[in-house]
Amino acid sequence: MQVTETVNSGLKREFKVVVNAADLNKELDAKLKDIAGKAQIKGFRPGKVPVAHVKNLYGKSAMAEVIQTTVDNHARQVFTDRNLKPAYQPEVKLPEDEKEVNDVVAGKADLSFTVASEIVPDFEVQDFSGIELHKHIVAPSDEHMTEALANLGNQYKGFEAKKEGEKAGTGDRVNINFVGSIDGVEFDGGKGDDIPLEIGSNQFIPGFEEQLIGTKAGDDVTVKVTFPAEYGAANLAGKAAEFAVKVNGVEAPAESKIDEDFAKRIGFEDLSKLQDMVKTGLEREFGQMTAMKLKRDVLDAMDKQYSFPLPEKLVEAEFQTIWSALTNEMTKAAKSFADENTTEEKAREEYRKIAERRVRLGLVLGTIGEKEAITITDQELQSALISRARQFPGQEKQVFDFYRKNSNALMELRGPIFEQKVVDVIIGKAKVTDKHVTREELKKLVEDDEEVSA
Repeated sequence: MQVTETVNSGLKREFKVVVNAADLNKELDAKLKDIAGKAQIKGFRPGKVPVAHVKNLYGKSAMAEVIQTTVDNHARQVFTDRNLKPAYQPEVKLPEDEKEVNDVVAGKADLSFTVASEIVPDFEVQDFSGIELHKHIVAPSDEHMTEALANLGNQYKGFEAKKEGEKAGTGDRVNINFVGSIDGVEFDGGKGDDIPLEIGSNQFIPGFEEQLIGTKAGDDVTVKVTFPAEYGAANLAGKAAEFAVKVNGVEAPAESKIDEDFAKRIGFEDLSKLQDMVKTGLEREFGQMTAMKLKRDVLDAMDKQYSFPLPEKLVEAEFQTIWSALTNEMTKAAKSFADENTTEEKAREEYRKIAERRVRLGLVLGTIGEKEAITITDQELQSALISRARQFPGQEKQVFDFYRKNSNALMELRGPIFEQKVVDVIIGKAKVTDKHVTREELKKLVEDDEEVSA
């Protein structure tokens, strides 16, 4: 193999690679011999098929495979041999001239192709010990516990029957029978009996619950609604419907007293066990906010520490991803750049800076991870896959199958795990000082970070 560097500009590298026809033919002969030893061809005993006959039958296709394998093996080797790390999959350009291609496949000419990529910039990993960070900590207080228990009481609140003739209002619960129809014809799934419905919970189609305000036990009402355009059932999406509703009863919410009986009613052994669960939940919630803020501070510190040229193709790809998401959201919300007090030109400039930051941090964290020999265990990847599957109740098997069959999708699961492990390494070597704050202060810090990130 002969390699000639044809481009060396900034991070861009391009090489011309020439593989001798003799080397290709040698690989072809080995492949044909292997085929001959395994092929079952009529008129020949297994393993006794002449190589020349196999070449007549499969020569071109076998040579095509040899060429593909040769190109794949050499595309990265060119960079590895020169201690260069491609920033992305190297781009290969094969001959386009038909005669040249035919001569190569026939084994009469050398294979010549180019391989190009931008390389990962060379930079020195800085010492983490000089980084100063604050770990913002919130300890669950009695006030937090009281509020959380009250919210739980609202979530599991009871209801008491209203007096005869009293009408339903927002927050009340009605028990109803209903039959839905479109153009006078009942539709599947549009019928129910003894269905409890809390008015204002938005459980039903938009506009349905509001039309039950003012009804009382024994009333028959006709509720007219239109199914949302994005409704899950295509045969109902966007269509006007009527529901014949019978109000069986009306109940008002009853205040839930947080005591031993309440704890047992929702499945706990006693009140203390319920309180322990609530406290653990608060600690988890506050801990997650603390970790989010600390990670953001680490990334900000890394962004300030490093400045180096970035692979243009990576930045452009990241920018296009961000820009596409932005413009899609603006289209859905029917907003313009003027509505956001900016122009498209300014927005592009701002979001390109965000793309550059993401690429820079990705390269920095990747390099640190390699230096620290950080790896992702099968158990960690399996846990991430289980967490992802839980986001799709009833479709867990399809989710597992999808990720097991798609290596790129699995890489997306590995990325956040790898990033967090690198961040943890940095935190472990930095100067971290605990700083106790209120929940409101920490929430504001996290929200501010999310707004900047968005």
